Amino acid sequence: MTRTDGATPAGRPGDPRVLVVVPAWNEEDTLPAVITEIRSSVQGADVLVVNDGSTDATARVADAAGAAVLDLPINLGVGGAMRAGYKYALRNGYDVALQVDADGQHDPAEIPRMLELLRTEDLDIVIGARFAGQGSYEARGPRRWAMRVLSVTLSRVTGTRLTDTTSGFKACGPRAIRLFAANYPAEYLGDTVESLVIASRARLAIRQLPVTMRPRAGGRPSHNPVKAAFFLLRAVLALVIALSRPTQPLPTGVDR
Repeated sequence: MTRTDGATPAGRPGDPRVLVVVPAWNEEDTLPAVITEIRSSVQGADVLVVNDGSTDATARVADAAGAAVLDLPINLGVGGAMRAGYKYALRNGYDVALQVDADGQHDPAEIPRMLELLRTEDLDIVIGARFAGQGSYEARGPRRWAMRVLSVTLSRVTGTRLTDTTSGFKACGPRAIRLFAANYPAEYLGDTVESLVIASRARLAIRQLPVTMRPRAGGRPSHNPVKAAFFLLRAVLALVIALSRPTQPLPTGVDR
């Protein structure tokens, strides 16, 4: 049922090979529309759904929609799913790996702008930022406080202004793919917060791009008002852990 052949996309000769990675856990309701939107917005890109131990028909509907499917035997979380996606991208020779969530919040129509910025500015990572002056998405309470702390700290660490350090909507070029395939955090918030620290220490060029986020198209949100009360502590803890860990050796080919 699953396809993981890494076939060459039908782009023009010389175009970068783009892989859109969609980590998915029990997203059978939203996936078909998300995959359709990606295909219509990014001509020639391949779509890989990383089925993160789902108990519903996520893998089946992704395959039926024409995506390649990578099945994980257990739920590893977004970080573990994306690490698998980056390994797949590296193994199959993609030039760009772009993360899009399966719940419909990320608008695939924004992807061409992200790819253009990645190319024209010779960047390694472009983050689709929710809090950068576009759209009406906002966080409240402890989440807002935590995101402010993270933004101020990580802007200094990375040397660029970042207003949305927990965004999972991002495009990564070849150096970032190689780095993250070897060393991508799987812990809670590690896939966003710690990954930026790792990328900065590897001297990768990072920039954000204002994007518009949409409401979830289905499924259950990962946060509710009760869980949000713990977000501040967990976010700060994730940041402290990220900053205290030693710099990892760079995989071959990552140096700028």
